Amino acid sequence: MFLQNKSKFEEIKEEAYTVWRRLDSTGIEKQIQELEAKTTLPDFWNDKEKAEKTFSDLSSLKDSFFPWRDLKKRIDDVGDLIDLYANEDDESLVQELDSQILDIEKEFHPLKVKTLLSQRFDKNDCFLSIHAGAGGTEASDWAAMLMRMYLRWCERNGFKSEILDMQEDEGGIKSTTIRVSGQYAFGYLKGEAGVHRLVRISPFDSQKRRHTSFTSVYASPVIDDEIEIDIKPEDIRLDTYRAGGAGGQHVNKTDSAVRITHFESGIVVQCQNERSQFMNKEVAFKMLRSRLYEYYKEKQEQEHQKTAIAKKGITWGSQIRSYVFQPYTMVKDHRTNCQVGNIQAVMDGDIDDFIEQFLQWDGNTPVES
Repeated sequence: MFLQNKSKFEEIKEEAYTVWRRLDSTGIEKQIQELEAKTTLPDFWNDKEKAEKTFSDLSSLKDSFFPWRDLKKRIDDVGDLIDLYANEDDESLVQELDSQILDIEKEFHPLKVKTLLSQRFDKNDCFLSIHAGAGGTEASDWAAMLMRMYLRWCERNGFKSEILDMQEDEGGIKSTTIRVSGQYAFGYLKGEAGVHRLVRISPFDSQKRRHTSFTSVYASPVIDDEIEIDIKPEDIRLDTYRAGGAGGQHVNKTDSAVRITHFESGIVVQCQNERSQFMNKEVAFKMLRSRLYEYYKEKQEQEHQKTAIAKKGITWGSQIRSYVFQPYTMVKDHRTNCQVGNIQAVMDGDIDDFIEQFLQWDGNTPVES
């Protein structure tokens, strides 16, 4: 029997078994059983907050364990068939086994990527902020293009997206903040933080000259109330203003939108999506806490890693990726050297290659002590 994909199967089998042995040794299955037993207790829902956390923990453990258990079983089954029919010369059987190996590879790949998401807040939701750089209409259009790219990525990958704030501009947007909800949202999107560079012949230039535009993206995790971030009243300025609208009866007649400025860090967050000033204020403070956590974490890393060869953290303002429309088409990540020629697919949300390459790079970047 000659299988085209046998070497690929053996490689996947070895990697999957390594992950499975590690998972199995942690006693994770016993933890799942214990949490499931708790959910059946008569007084389980007496403390709603605690019950919801238990379900969240249970879901997280199951998500980490059962897909690998099921994959291992599939690998074992295919391995048994390969051994059983090793001396057979049945073309239809060979095609069927090759097809099953390719299916296993498709199942294995996203699970392997998840093993790279092991930092504290990788499983959390994400605040994704986009800010147009200098350049007027061209920069605003570029910011709008990036916003669409991330919204399409969310649709393609089953994440919920909610625009919390958007400052529109002629031809595009000045800034926007999107909440991306779903397991590992921050883990997948954290590598998008930085400056994104666009090179193209501007549709707004009557002389058809080539323009370069820059847009900044910032990603921060949505953190729960257990993480204490001390925000003193004297450290911030809170402004309210009238939220923008489409006009007519839908225009907001009250100053419900909220903007918070943090003096020390210079961080500014704003929210106008909710129905009331109170709700906008609550969301804005959640955004500020998230951004401040990343801000103080980065300051601490800078103090402890001043001799880093290549900084593992994400630095606001660093140019990370170029999107070239003319004279050729290419998207290149300058950290990982990952390149894609189909720029239209990328702008339509197909950025998984960049995300995966960043996670591998971030996990292997050497740092001196």
